[in-house]
Amino acid sequence: MCGIFGCIVKDANAAPTIHASLKRLEYRGYDSVGVATVQDGKLYLKKDQGKIDEVHAVHNLDDLPGNIGIGHTRWATHGAPLQINAHPHVDCSGQIAVVHNGIIENFSELKQELEGRGHVFKSKTDTEVIPHLIEENLRNNLSMSLADAVLETVKRLDGSYAIAVISTKEPDRIVCARHESPLVVGVNEKAVYCASDIPAFLPVTNKAVIVEDGELVTLSLGGYEIKKISDSKVVAREPKLIDWTPEMAVKQGYQHFMLKEIHEQPGTLRNTLRLQEHYLDLMATFLDRAHEVFLVACGTSYHACLASSYMFSKLAFLVTYPVIASEFVEQHGKSVNIDSTLLAVSQSGETADILAAVNAARQRAATILGLTNAIGSTLTRVSRVYIGQQSGPEIGVAATKTFTSQLSVLAGLALRLAKKRGKVSQDEMDFLAEKLEKLPDTVETVIQTQEEKVKQIAKKYKDAKAFFFLGRGISTATAYEGRLKLMEIAYVPAIAFPAGESKHGPISLVEPGFPVVFICPKDETYKTLIGNVMEMKARGASIIAVIEEGDEEIKRLADDYIEVPAGTPEVLSPISFVVPLQLLAYYMAVEKGYNPDTPRNLAKSVTVK
Repeated sequence: MCGIFGCIVKDANAAPTIHASLKRLEYRGYDSVGVATVQDGKLYLKKDQGKIDEVHAVHNLDDLPGNIGIGHTRWATHGAPLQINAHPHVDCSGQIAVVHNGIIENFSELKQELEGRGHVFKSKTDTEVIPHLIEENLRNNLSMSLADAVLETVKRLDGSYAIAVISTKEPDRIVCARHESPLVVGVNEKAVYCASDIPAFLPVTNKAVIVEDGELVTLSLGGYEIKKISDSKVVAREPKLIDWTPEMAVKQGYQHFMLKEIHEQPGTLRNTLRLQEHYLDLMATFLDRAHEVFLVACGTSYHACLASSYMFSKLAFLVTYPVIASEFVEQHGKSVNIDSTLLAVSQSGETADILAAVNAARQRAATILGLTNAIGSTLTRVSRVYIGQQSGPEIGVAATKTFTSQLSVLAGLALRLAKKRGKVSQDEMDFLAEKLEKLPDTVETVIQTQEEKVKQIAKKYKDAKAFFFLGRGISTATAYEGRLKLMEIAYVPAIAFPAGESKHGPISLVEPGFPVVFICPKDETYKTLIGNVMEMKARGASIIAVIEEGDEEIKRLADDYIEVPAGTPEVLSPISFVVPLQLLAYYMAVEKGYNPDTPRNLAKSVTVK
């Protein structure tokens, strides 16, 4: 979720424009900032970790010569938030500079190849392979243009990227390319711009060209040229007039950040699945050695841990103990020892209760593992091994995309541990890995096909005084998360239980019209769950079921239903089945006139420092 910007301006220095535009991208979240410009055959560069204003106070980002330049706000995924890892990154000669938003999956192989050819790397980032690949292409073909060198480079990249490139050899051009990560071009009479998002240039032009996946763009003061990366075919596309207000532009036209972030989940899941395998292997090795494993988290992250305890048990035959962080010291503090392992899960890596649990465990010589969304956070510094979930900053207080990304990482970890322990066959491993890779598409289908239906269900039940959320097996965790979302942003009292426990007390609250949400994947618990549905229906409950597509049996029992594409294995089902519950909570809040981005009495832990 980095922010990139580039511009070529007439009769003025580009640096102040880049600085101002990066300020308008601050909402995307970042941990470092940098700017590069070109003038008189020389590349000028300033970058550092920290907020834009902090870096500007030290380095004066406006004081760079040249009418062409690129800038970047970085959200760390590879390499800690340090000056050396900040963008832009340059080649060996210091003549090519690149900014990048995305994740390069095959950077390790490319880096090894380039080092074998004499290239020297300075950072720990995946991005740095890009300027070196461009340099290598130009070195091997002296007549090659910068645009062609970038074209040949991106053909070798696996993963996601939006990049902008400048070079002292062609000081009047910026070359951009896009795959999966967003990229837009802006134009007016005095300048041409490229950016991750429209707000970067909206105050100076409302003429925007949306760059599509698989396209390369060359910018000059004469305009822009778009080509297909696959065959170099030129694409004609006229600018569109953007009539958004600055606030609407920041949210890309969505009414709230929460809805935007729900819609971002297919993309964030794809990025999460691009985790380097050796990170998962290393953490799986530590889990395999552990005598006891505690999964420690708060709120939504605790629900991810609860779901993953089923994954570890069913796939890797590993017993784990999901524990709410604020209860860990009292519940387990005295029993933790050198044979204990804590896997702490925290979106921010700064949650006070989690760090207190971690510190208590460290004092008793336990092994600390971390899963977080903020590289450079306290959790990453105190963990023996940590994984960054790569879902980008989350502005809405209620966690959505970070939850599904956590589930994706934990599922991948459980699969890796199962393989290490030999607990599942290779065929089953391949099947589960394939289904995990398809989950971004499944989530995208849920959003595209079911959002309107969820909106109507929210209208129908907006005046309900309370809700039940029920599931069995791993879907119990999904029920808890659905309950939490409804309470925290729509302020509706809600109860979540394992469905088998519903008759031990909660069922006494049910009366005609009482809404009960059932999470109903077709897993081993399905037949038993139908009995729970019938128990509630017999007492007059209004049944809202999240079902697999084509589940006619529960359709007949339900008053309302939301369909999820069939075929997702039980252990992966929470990732797709939670999405309708996120949408339900969102639209309930909107129907009741509440702002879901800023729920009362709640705050998000700091994620960027």
